[in-house]
Amino acid sequence: MEKHDTSNGNQSSPSLEDFPTTKSSHHLNPPPGLTNEEFGLLKSQVAEFHMYNVTSNQCSSLLAQHINAPVEVVWSVIRQFDKPQIYKHFIKSCSVKEGTQLTQGCQQTLASTERLDLLDDEKHVMGFTIIGGEHRLRNYRAVTTVHEIVPGKSIVLESYVVDVPEGNTEEDTRFFADTVVKLNLQKLASVTQDIARGVDASS
Repeated sequence: MEKHDTSNGNQSSPSLEDFPTTKSSHHLNPPPGLTNEEFGLLKSQVAEFHMYNVTSNQCSSLLAQHINAPVEVVWSVIRQFDKPQIYKHFIKSCSVKEGTQLTQGCQQTLASTERLDLLDDEKHVMGFTIIGGEHRLRNYRAVTTVHEIVPGKSIVLESYVVDVPEGNTEEDTRFFADTVVKLNLQKLASVTQDIARGVDASS
C-alpha cells in the first residue's frame, strides 16, 4: 500500500496492521442449511480452515451448500482455479499467464486479480485472495472446503473475510458478499449434480 510523505503533515494511509484484530466468530454456530449434527462433525475442519483474524473494519462469514454429488466430482470443479466461470456468476472469462501451474501463488485475472493461496487435493481445500481490480471487495480472502458425511453426497463450506467499505455497514457488506457466495454455491450444486448424472454441464 502506498505511504504518503508525512513530512508535509500528511498521515500515512492505514493498513490492516493498524487495526486491532479478533478471531472471527462465524464458526460458533451452524451456517444456514446445516444441522447441529452436521456442524458438529465438521467442527474440526471449520476450526482448521475457516477461522480468520478480523480487524475492526472487516467482516466475515461462513456459508454451506448441500450437493447431491460425490466429493470427487465437486472437488474436480472447485479446484479449477483457472476456470471459475464454470460455476461463478458474473464471470464470463478468466486468464492466467501462459505456462502457469495451478500451485500456491499463481494468479488469474477476471474483473479482479486473484492469487491462489491454498490448493490441497487430499483435504479438498482451496483458498484465494483478491489482490487487485475494480470492485468493492477489498482485502477479500476466501476458503472453500468439500466434505463427505453421507456417501455420494457432499457439503461445501465457503468462508471469507473482507474490508467494510467506507460509508457501508458491516451488515450491508456481509449481505452483499453472502449473496454472491450463495449464488455461486447454488450454481456449483447444479453443475456438479449434472456431471454426476452424466449430463454435459456446458450444454
